[in-house]
Amino acid sequence: MIPIRTKPNGNNPDGSSSNSNSNTSPPPRRDKQAVHTPSPSRITSKPVPERQLRSPREYQIDQLKRRFSPLRETIDPSSTGGETSLLFSLKPSDPDFPYDLEKLECDLRIPGEYPRQPARLLVRNKDIPRGFAVNIERGWDRLVEERMKGNKGATTLLSVLNALDRGLEGFLAEEKKETVKITVFKDSRHLEGQPSGVVGKEGIEGVSKEKEKEKEKEKEKPRPYIPLEKFTRDQIAEAKARRAQEVRQLEARMSGLPLYHKSSDGVIYTLPMDPKRRSSLPPGLQSVHSVQLVIPLLYPLQPLRVLLNDVDADEAEVVEELFTQKAVEQKQMSLTSHLNYLATNLHALAKQAAQQKQKAVQSAAAAEEEEKKMAADQEAKEAEHVASAVAGERGHVHVIPRPLEWTLVNADGSSESESETDSDDDYELVDGDSGNTSGVTPGTALPTATAERGTAISFPSIELHGIELLQVTLLSLSVKCNRCKTLNDVTSLKSNIEKLASCKKCATSFTIRFRAELVHAHSTRAGFIDLSGCTISDMLPSSFIPTCGRCSTPYPSPGFVSVRGESTTNVCRECHARFTFKLPDVKFLTYSSSQSHLPPTQGPKRKDQKLGLHAGDPLPAKGACAHYKRSYRWFRFSCCNKVYPCDKCHQQAEDHVDEWANRMICGWCSREQNYRVENCAFCGRSVVRKRTGGFWEGGKGTRDKVLMRRGDRRKYRNKKDGNKSNKEYGNQLMFIFVLPFLEAVDILQEQLINSMLTLCKAR
Repeated sequence: MIPIRTKPNGNNPDGSSSNSNSNTSPPPRRDKQAVHTPSPSRITSKPVPERQLRSPREYQIDQLKRRFSPLRETIDPSSTGGETSLLFSLKPSDPDFPYDLEKLECDLRIPGEYPRQPARLLVRNKDIPRGFAVNIERGWDRLVEERMKGNKGATTLLSVLNALDRGLEGFLAEEKKETVKITVFKDSRHLEGQPSGVVGKEGIEGVSKEKEKEKEKEKEKPRPYIPLEKFTRDQIAEAKARRAQEVRQLEARMSGLPLYHKSSDGVIYTLPMDPKRRSSLPPGLQSVHSVQLVIPLLYPLQPLRVLLNDVDADEAEVVEELFTQKAVEQKQMSLTSHLNYLATNLHALAKQAAQQKQKAVQSAAAAEEEEKKMAADQEAKEAEHVASAVAGERGHVHVIPRPLEWTLVNADGSSESESETDSDDDYELVDGDSGNTSGVTPGTALPTATAERGTAISFPSIELHGIELLQVTLLSLSVKCNRCKTLNDVTSLKSNIEKLASCKKCATSFTIRFRAELVHAHSTRAGFIDLSGCTISDMLPSSFIPTCGRCSTPYPSPGFVSVRGESTTNVCRECHARFTFKLPDVKFLTYSSSQSHLPPTQGPKRKDQKLGLHAGDPLPAKGACAHYKRSYRWFRFSCCNKVYPCDKCHQQAEDHVDEWANRMICGWCSREQNYRVENCAFCGRSVVRKRTGGFWEGGKGTRDKVLMRRGDRRKYRNKKDGNKSNKEYGNQLMFIFVLPFLEAVDILQEQLINSMLTLCKAR
């Protein structure tokens, strides 16, 4: 027998207690199978590479290099251990990212003692305001701190960057942090000229000390710190419930309108607005058609704000502040009531803003006058002090008065000495005896430039020969509806006159205003176009008025009608000089909105199809394809806004059902236009094969039996005898149908006469 070792009971054979900590266990019994029961709470962790454990800093830097390919890598030897700086671009991976941010320029600073010291992130985008860049940098710090605490240091820089990419939208949606701009002023007091005369050191030191004392007194006191208002849990819960209810009402009322848009975080709502008295608004606010309503998460505890779109920023800022004040005063009003109040009283708010601005200008002018008066008094005191010093030390020095003929008179009538006006440009030299003026005359003010907003129309490669100025008098455009993407033609747009139109498919209304500019040798921009509810697709034939380059005489109205790709030549009606202008191409550039203190909420734009066509040149194979060899045009399908020769080509290239194409491109001149059945609207050539004879041609030829050839079997179809004429067939039909009818009428007449005779006999 094999002896079996028994389990010790904790006591030694001598009866004493055992102090052994041995981990030995009895061997398993042979009659039972050893089965390992895993713990249900055990979780297998992700394996960590050996190189990461050995040198985590170099491993993570290599990860970033492989992932982002940094533009620049620098090492600062002055820092402890050598700080590494990686400059790369982070593109948002969210396909529905609401902000117009192509990529985030990141400067990642990795200290030499990483990971004991955390890495820092600096945002280098110049188009992002500094306050929002601070939000992103602080968000990075929070992510690093959370992951270091949660994973106990087992985290990588790449994972933190991925988390930053996922939370980038939330960081930009936070309230903009207040920043301070530090400006360094250069001390140029040592460059200033000394006062006339010779003054001792004591006098100069006394004057400088007095100036320093006054400057110390004029220093502004620091503004007191105002802490943020804190709310209780009950107030926050009540505010969230009210906000949710009012937001539901707002969405139910506004979600079906064309200009409605909601940001992904539910804070910013773009809503259409039609002011009640638009004509009473200032010129900078008359172009408003939509507003951005900023609803804080703790509304109504936090104030409601509004941003006016496509308006002058200076005029809109004061109106927006006044609306915020009204919203704070009337907290019991709902969001819909606030929006109705803004649409009804926008002109009153603009008037109140103008009054406040005028008062501010007046107060600033009064303060400036008072400051000038104080400066004049101070200069008088300094002059008296200097004169007393001169009289005391240099009494033999006499001041000679300046001759009158040396006096220079400014354009505004004030006089100055020659040494004080050497740098001035607009002055007149006055003769003391005769009073005649000579010299440089003041320059005239230039007219105010057009506000750069909306969509700019320009002719980059325009050719002007013998033309001084060129102006667009009547502009015709092809615009696309924002709702159904249907192309509509808008013609005869005059400068600074708003035109209202509607879509021919969905009847959505849109407005267009054209603000013209003069085109000349140094400016190819023809003006700006303000759009609402639509976007520009192309320019249609429009009217131009040139100005002669020899005699500066404008051509009589209505001018010339021209379009892209055409060259127009004529002579001046005044000096008979020959001039020519040509428009090879037309460009449309959309300017960003004047509201630049918040990131835009518009989503990414769809990429346009690049065809590489030139107006006036024919299409490849004149627009024909393998399916339709007699069709000389391409079609632009409204379902995807792409160009294909026919519907079968569209079905082969796309994975969706094709819709009716309402635009086409001529195969002879490559000009896009509305769909036409037979010919091009620009060159007049036929886009389908013309009729060549009188044959049937499978349904495409003539159906007139008179024009058919005699050998065509369809010429005499439905005729019993091919030698009979139509007149003979008509006579035959008359005998078949008309004569029996006449015979029936005669029989009825006879029966009626017989019945009448019978009645007479009976009487």
